[in-house]
Amino acid sequence: MSELKDTQNEDDDRQIAIDRVGVKALKFPLVVKDKGGDEQPTVATVALAVDLSHHCKGTHMSRFVEALNAHGNCLSVHDMAGLPGELLKRLDAQRAHVEFLFPFFKSKPAPVTGNEGVMDYEVRFEIEAEKGGVTDFIVTVMVPVATLCPCSKAISEYGAHNQRGVVTYSVRFRDPVWIDDLIDRVESCASCELYSLLKRPDEKAVTERAYDNPVFVEDLVRNIALASNADEQLRWYRVEAENFESIHNHNAYAVIEMDLEKG
Repeated sequence: MSELKDTQNEDDDRQIAIDRVGVKALKFPLVVKDKGGDEQPTVATVALAVDLSHHCKGTHMSRFVEALNAHGNCLSVHDMAGLPGELLKRLDAQRAHVEFLFPFFKSKPAPVTGNEGVMDYEVRFEIEAEKGGVTDFIVTVMVPVATLCPCSKAISEYGAHNQRGVVTYSVRFRDPVWIDDLIDRVESCASCELYSLLKRPDEKAVTERAYDNPVFVEDLVRNIALASNADEQLRWYRVEAENFESIHNHNAYAVIEMDLEKG
């Protein structure tokens, strides 16, 4: 059989390097551990990329998929952390970037009846490696919460408007962190956390809890920032909150980013 032409290895004369090139929207099985030590199977949406030198026409897309499938039919967090280094070798690159977006499930008892219900949260792992050995790992959790407006409570004779919101909380860390702990931190800083299963006594309890703990979107990000500042495991964080307003035709938004190593 004659050798097939390798077009990707041809030279490119435009003198323009590419920051990231690769594949995305891959689905792949993943196993993560929760804080209780149980292994949780889930399915990740995966993106894999490397940089490309200005003189190279293209990358070899199949090698990304080969690297992923080299770990069998299921990937662990440990395997995931080593994947950028494998891409550097397979594709002779200077930088590699991988992203895994997956649902994380957590069983939560209702506050009064104790009925168990499963909540789902979106989690993203982003890992980047350089040929010189520098590695960056960011964990992000996307946590739905309830907030009640302090202004509405202060000016209304009865009631106050409330809404659901989503907090996107990203961290860099010195020591490994638990997804569960990041979720708990966010939920504790809102007016009330969300549940998947509530009976009438539970509904009464969460409604009153939110009323007793009103927070603006500004309060929400500041509360999380305060807790993050006190966490010696963290090196950096970014907390973004978006409230889906119930009486306005807009969303409320706030963000804080802090490099704890710079202060």
